[in-house]
Amino acid sequence: MGSDQKTLVFSDVAKHNKANDCWIIISGKVYDVTPFMDDHPGGGEVMLKVTGIDATVPFSDVGHSEKANGMMEKYYVGEIDQSTIPVKRSYISSTAEKISGLKKNPNFVVKVLLVGIMAAALRILLVSF
Repeated sequence: MGSDQKTLVFSDVAKHNKANDCWIIISGKVYDVTPFMDDHPGGGEVMLKVTGIDATVPFSDVGHSEKANGMMEKYYVGEIDQSTIPVKRSYISSTAEKISGLKKNPNFVVKVLLVGIMAAALRILLVSF
């Protein structure tokens, strides 16, 4: 990693997403892991799954050995321009949003409970006749 360090943009790195052309991003660095696909202990599919994303967290979660970390240098391509990595979006399900909304509007909760009580009372009345 000398002074001729190459900086890559995410869209270009993401194009390398095939078994015969696989690049991954880990800790701001880009690696061409194509030659290692057949030798990866977890299988090449594992690396294919992390193309097109910043794979730092999945890589760290596995707990790779010092040997694995040392092997990475021979696959080094360059640095990733961090500003080109898409922001990861998190989605809240509509149910979670509704529950959150209920916490902010206790009058609505009271109305829902009253409707439930009235429905139960109506059912009891209908059964008893």
